[in-house]
Amino acid sequence: MSFEEEWAGLKREAAVRMQINGAPARDPGASPTGADLIVYDDELGKIGHFAYRLHNNLRADGKHAQTATQSAGKSLAADGFDMGKALSSASTAWEQQVGTLLDACAHISNHLDYTKASTKKDDEWIAAQVSASKISGYYGVPDGKSESSVPKPPGPIM
Repeated sequence: MSFEEEWAGLKREAAVRMQINGAPARDPGASPTGADLIVYDDELGKIGHFAYRLHNNLRADGKHAQTATQSAGKSLAADGFDMGKALSSASTAWEQQVGTLLDACAHISNHLDYTKASTKKDDEWIAAQVSASKISGYYGVPDGKSESSVPKPPGPIM
């Protein structure tokens, strides 16, 4: 077997095992432009608003029965029922779960607010960079490769 044949075989084996600079094929009709992810500001705003409303409603309604449940648990436990301890334990677990969900809703809402602001800031920066790069085309600013129109003085400058 010649070197070229062996090398071609190794390249074929490697091509089967790995994929370089590529991704699995996807449905081209998934989005109108073929992009992987398209999100519009108004959609982010709606999702953030729903997360904010869920947070506020859950904060008010999630602890609605907490006082009654805890007092019932204490009363039943005082009367010697095991159900009282279980009810108190369930109330504590419920309180922790509501707190976790409240934190998650707040995190989603805050993150989407940050994402909108950050994206807007990035878009403004990119627009400024693009418009600044076009200035040289309008005013004939030298690009550094061309000769300066002002001659340099001969000798050292003191």
